[in-house]
Amino acid sequence: MERAVDVAIALGSNLGNSLEILENAIQHLSEHPAIALTARSTWYRTAPVGPPQPDYINGCVTGQVRNLSPEALLEILLAIEQVFGRERRERWGARTLDLDLLLYGQDIIYLPHLQVPHPRMQERAFVLVPLAEIAPHWCEPRTQRTIQALKERLSLTGIQRLDSETTGNRC
Repeated sequence: MERAVDVAIALGSNLGNSLEILENAIQHLSEHPAIALTARSTWYRTAPVGPPQPDYINGCVTGQVRNLSPEALLEILLAIEQVFGRERRERWGARTLDLDLLLYGQDIIYLPHLQVPHPRMQERAFVLVPLAEIAPHWCEPRTQRTIQALKERLSLTGIQRLDSETTGNRC
């Protein structure tokens, strides 16, 4: 029996040509036979969390996966990061590409290498602002609040929507 699950994925980059890397990462996701992307947010320039580093470009996508476990989806995300030269040197350090599995349906997953919903997403405007743009009514399963309600609780300081005409972003 085929199982289809709605998913939300955050994308971020602050090294290299971030916009090009992020657009190509979305292309890689869309080309996977088990992943059907359904929406993508605008790109946002955001202040970094962690050590001193350049600003990030962040956004989110939603989609549906078929017959793909959360662990298998995580492996796909990590493989795509590697394609774009992701190196894990320090926690919250600069990176060419960061792909985070935010939501996997309404599942709550606690594994040593994977926690869903993403454990810090409700604290991060750079995740919730773009996710609320494309999935405002999705109920986060731990808090039972919508993405929009979670976003409204945060300061939006340090987040700037990028102009779609200059980025080439078309929904």
